[in-house]
Amino acid sequence: MTTQPTPTADALKSIKAAMQAGRFDEAATLLDNVLANDPDNQDAVYMAAATARYRDRPEEAFKHLDTLKRMAPDFGRAFQEEGHLHRRQGHAAAAIAAYERAVRYNPALNASWLAIAELRAAQGNTQAAAEARAQAERLKQLPRELLAVTNFIHEGKVLQAERIARAFMQQNPRHIEGMRLLADIGTRLGVHEDADFLLETAIELDPGNPQLKIDHIQILRKRQKYEAALAQAEKLLAQDPKSPVFKSIYAIESMQAGNYDAALAIFDEVLETLPDDLATLTSRGHALKTAGRTEEAVASYRRATKIEPLHGDAWYSLANLKTVSFSDADIDAMLAAKQDPNLSHMGRIHIAFALGKAFEDRGDYDASFENYAEGNRLKKLQTRYTTEQMQEEFEAQKRHCTPELFERRTGVGHDDPAPIFILGLPRAGSTLIEQILASHSQVDGTLELPNILSLAHRLRGRKQVSDRDRYPRILHDLPDEKFEKLGRDYIENTAIHRKGAPFFTDKMPNNFRHIGLIHMILPNAKIIDARREPMACCFSGYKQLFAEGQEFSYSLDDIGHYYRGYVDLMDHWDKVLPGKVLRVQHEDVVADLEGQVRRMLEFCGLPFEQACVDFHQTKRAVRTASSEQVRQPISKAGLDQWRHFEPHLGPLKEALGPALPQET
Repeated sequence: MTTQPTPTADALKSIKAAMQAGRFDEAATLLDNVLANDPDNQDAVYMAAATARYRDRPEEAFKHLDTLKRMAPDFGRAFQEEGHLHRRQGHAAAAIAAYERAVRYNPALNASWLAIAELRAAQGNTQAAAEARAQAERLKQLPRELLAVTNFIHEGKVLQAERIARAFMQQNPRHIEGMRLLADIGTRLGVHEDADFLLETAIELDPGNPQLKIDHIQILRKRQKYEAALAQAEKLLAQDPKSPVFKSIYAIESMQAGNYDAALAIFDEVLETLPDDLATLTSRGHALKTAGRTEEAVASYRRATKIEPLHGDAWYSLANLKTVSFSDADIDAMLAAKQDPNLSHMGRIHIAFALGKAFEDRGDYDASFENYAEGNRLKKLQTRYTTEQMQEEFEAQKRHCTPELFERRTGVGHDDPAPIFILGLPRAGSTLIEQILASHSQVDGTLELPNILSLAHRLRGRKQVSDRDRYPRILHDLPDEKFEKLGRDYIENTAIHRKGAPFFTDKMPNNFRHIGLIHMILPNAKIIDARREPMACCFSGYKQLFAEGQEFSYSLDDIGHYYRGYVDLMDHWDKVLPGKVLRVQHEDVVADLEGQVRRMLEFCGLPFEQACVDFHQTKRAVRTASSEQVRQPISKAGLDQWRHFEPHLGPLKEALGPALPQET
């Protein structure tokens, strides 16, 4: 079906033509009409700013740009236009700052690179000028299609970018930059395996290209292939051992692989060269936090906020420790950052969640909820999650994972009893259960391993839209020996995370959607369902900004329906696999710690050890949002925190419906 042009689209074409012909007064008149009817039209606001500049009306131009940057915080062309304005007025430093923001958000803006090169050269900074000129030259050499792809990627038009990139690659299947950009698109769409393959191929064709290795490391990290990522980072560092960028990447991968001492030593080296580097200060804080060195982590995060108050990641990292109290000055700084048009979209999200925590700690629950709601709204704009699609996934599991399937496949799978799966919803007490079990001498605590989710993704195949229930339907068709191989692969691929104990935990919460698959590939694995009272669990998830995934958590309606679907699916697993899952209610653990510890250990076939009751004394790296909480003795303090926000939680109660206890 052909899309019909709209009056606004027609008007914008006329405006563009007038601007190209130099008829800026005519363009301004047409823009006034468009903006009167459609004041939030991003293209029109951008054109209005450019037109005002050409008409030598800087105040008007800056006003439009202020509107545009608030409307589209990561729109690189807005900052490029700001750079042009500052440069015209002779404000070189402000122009450079604007141009550098422009290329941070959209590295395909050739005019910004050239302007940086000229302005830096005028300052006598020949190295920075040469680097900017090299970037401009690289863009100049790009095929026209790939320049368009790069622009579309960084303006959030990923599907348009994919269409052009695929067409280009059909004609140029070995084009290195084309492969890199298509991998970038795959990453943004969540197709990490395809991106991994593309980058591996590109590196084989061009092994000296550092950008390919950097992109590949990021993909491997997203897939939690930490050993492979570290190996790639080592090769990258070998190309230029003095590069602060390569050092930082190697430090991050050392941290992800669990070598915190090595990571921290390298971060410190980088900071000797670049003492104000925000990314390094923040990453160093993450490493210190995970290693349990909380005070040092706080100092590292705070240094980042002092250097750049708009660095939302550091503000949120402080809030996410759960133990930091924000001062009046902190709150004022964050509120000022929120009003700054230069704050990025992700920065707005980070600061909104941090302010939510700051106001909650002060008992100002209305202001707290307002900020949590804003952070969730902004984050949801970045997701493609729908309740309807998730419900289809739940129903497919119930439809295909039947008693007949499990009876017919009795005896299949790999017989290793080592894995203990802890699953359910995030913020339901799974980190506490993991810390309890990992305190046992026979259990290694690992992290949220992606292996089962990756396997499910592979079993779905490439026709995920046209054949949505291929998995789990395929479980009926695979040969028996395939289940043994898949289970053995899981054990081998997760070995890097273990320290030699006979048992280990895997606390990926989303694995509850794949209990049938887990049972068939690892029939002797233990499965624990970490459950928490629905209002407390869902609101705790809503308050949490997750590093990756959990896209259902950014709306009260979505998270309520997700919890409801989870309870329904767990009821199904209880019926078709009776006794397979041990349900552990968080409130019961808080009320009777030793009793629940004994119950869990008995289920796992482990002898009682007092260290499991004294879990908070266990020294180990903990990589979740609850890392500081599980280093404290158990407390009832958090059980009813949600009630402070109850006036705002009507949509959550409605979505939960029958999943709510009768008395709530």
